[in-house]
Amino acid sequence: MNKKYRTIYCGEVSEQEIGKTIRVAGWVANIRDHGGVIFVDMRDETGMVQIVSNDDQIFLHLTKESSVTVLGTVRKREIDDYNPKIKTGTVEILVLSLEVLSKAPSELPFEVITSTNVSEDIRLKYRYLDLRNEKVHNNIRFRSELLKFLRTKMDQLGFTEIQTPIITASSPEGARDFVIPSRKFKGKFYALPQAPQVFKELLMVSNFDKYYQVAPCFRDEDCRSDRTLEFYQLDFEMAFVEEEDVYEIGEEIFYDTFTHFSNRKVSERPFRRISYRDAMLKYGTDKPDLRNPLEIIDLSEIFVESAFKPFRGSVVRGITVPNLSYKANSWFNEIVDYAKKIGMPGIGYITVEEDFSFKGPIDKFLTDLDREKLKETAHLEVGSVLFFIADKREIIASKQAGLIRTFLGQKLGLLDKDRYEFCIIHDFPMFEYNEETKKYDFCHNPFSMPKGGSKSLENENVEDILAYQYDFVCNGYEMASGAVRNHDISALEQAFEIVGYDKSIVEERFGSLYHAFQYGVPPHAGMAPGIDRMMMLLLDEPNLREVQAFPMSVSGQDFLMGCPSELTEQQLREVHIRIRQ
Repeated sequence: MNKKYRTIYCGEVSEQEIGKTIRVAGWVANIRDHGGVIFVDMRDETGMVQIVSNDDQIFLHLTKESSVTVLGTVRKREIDDYNPKIKTGTVEILVLSLEVLSKAPSELPFEVITSTNVSEDIRLKYRYLDLRNEKVHNNIRFRSELLKFLRTKMDQLGFTEIQTPIITASSPEGARDFVIPSRKFKGKFYALPQAPQVFKELLMVSNFDKYYQVAPCFRDEDCRSDRTLEFYQLDFEMAFVEEEDVYEIGEEIFYDTFTHFSNRKVSERPFRRISYRDAMLKYGTDKPDLRNPLEIIDLSEIFVESAFKPFRGSVVRGITVPNLSYKANSWFNEIVDYAKKIGMPGIGYITVEEDFSFKGPIDKFLTDLDREKLKETAHLEVGSVLFFIADKREIIASKQAGLIRTFLGQKLGLLDKDRYEFCIIHDFPMFEYNEETKKYDFCHNPFSMPKGGSKSLENENVEDILAYQYDFVCNGYEMASGAVRNHDISALEQAFEIVGYDKSIVEERFGSLYHAFQYGVPPHAGMAPGIDRMMMLLLDEPNLREVQAFPMSVSGQDFLMGCPSELTEQQLREVHIRIRQ
């Protein structure tokens, strides 16, 4: 390029350059032929500028998305031609010469400016084009700003950034590992970390008081809107602390981050604390959206001897919605259809009439005493509608009630879109019964300290054992998970024994931790805010893939790089792998 003339970014051309000859470089965003006068919008990372010429030969064979460099004179646009939508909208560049640096084909997979309306699989296949879209591009630039802010915050809080290994050992941490076969050690495997769990605990044993890192995590799970195979979290751990110490740090990180990057209202600190049991009862989920004012109530006792067989002796949940009885039958039919979609046989409901009588098919099964109890327990008023959810199993009744609550909240427009409502869910059960394997599994993190220590693990009712385990939740999403760690060797052995791992297996699978804890281990605790989920909420995006530079599809495929892909026979032989037919 000719260095005689000053080179300026497209988005930084201003009225100060009027009359000057400058050079700009970028991509062709649009071409408009106005009968003898041709206008071209040029784009680079800083923005857009209009270039213009009366000589159509200059733009001969020019195609959109080609990279070009232009030498031209800056001039002011006519007032009627101002474009207030761009920073350079009062000026344009009269072209003296144009050089095509790399020509794009005349047929593009999609228009960059409207790429977000294209099939996601096509967008991901041509992600380098999709990333030229201003909105998509700015999402990735925002990620850089967020990470810079978080690192500064952690530095201010006295944390030391330490990177832990990506290639490590497989360990049972709740999800499937991505495994890597070893070439040198036949029949043995490495794994990608689900989280830096073991390493961060070892750092606490190593006399690092406060550790953090922006940690990549890998889990071989089915993808969904808020879960991808690879994601990043702000992983941190602290020595000689208790649960409340972690809460305070977590609250400061989330509050400061969300107030810094958004004008929406953010929950004041301290965030609301809700036990797991209360969350499942009132909201039907351990990640409640507290913007929804509807709450679930337990009506089981009223229906113990009910004449209505589906409710008799069942777990019955209710949701009261005030001022709803005026809705047409078609509106309620949508609720019934949704209930069937989530596996319910339907959904019962009663409406409260002007004379305070009930209306609905369930009413004929109610006694006068039942009606009085329902009025009091469900806080019924004229115009109220009470929805019923029932199942013999408590967990099913709770989850279905939670889904109905969410559906009603969204359908009625009850969620304040201008709020970030945080809460902390705590007192998780240490164990949960797996119906498929017919044994107990860890409910959350296997390294959590049971409340009451090793003595609590002697409880015959395993499901009553609680853990120092907590989640930070915002607007219906789990934003972070953490725990006070189990640093007691005997309690660690007992906990794993309950889920079927004896001492020898614990020593084999978690040998580094097991042995390190015998050399003086401090009480320690931490958590891991999800960076991708932070971005998803702050940018109001529908899924994590919109905030990652090169994500895989929801099916777990990378259409850009073409993976997962087959390996050659030679590659398979080198790692001692044979594909089963």
